[in-house]
Amino acid sequence: MPRPKLNPTEEQRGQVRALAACGVPQQTIARWVGVRSEKTIRKHFRKELDFGALEANANVSNTAYEMAVSGKFPALTMFWLARRAGWPNAPSYTPRSLTAWKISFCSRTSAGPPCGRTSS
Repeated sequence: MPRPKLNPTEEQRGQVRALAACGVPQQTIARWVGVRSEKTIRKHFRKELDFGALEANANVSNTAYEMAVSGKFPALTMFWLARRAGWPNAPSYTPRSLTAWKISFCSRTSAGPPCGRTSS
């Protein structure tokens, strides 16, 4: 006796699209839908499998773009320019050692008041 033909519902289509967007393997999606073959999933849900991942990447790219142009995330702006606009990578930055910084420490000595304050 042949297996019943799969008639995908809109709910199944939405779920397959969401699972594909998250990177769930087709074999796992097939089990979720209740079929044994990835081939059957590809046959009945080709559009959802193709566009689920595309839609997810587009959403993340849009968010990254909005963050890059906002001016609040300069690292993402530089990343976007390097990856998308072909700008060269930023030069490597090596922070100066702590000994190179001129930091004056305030310390209390027995010879006088702390931090150069005058005694009252």
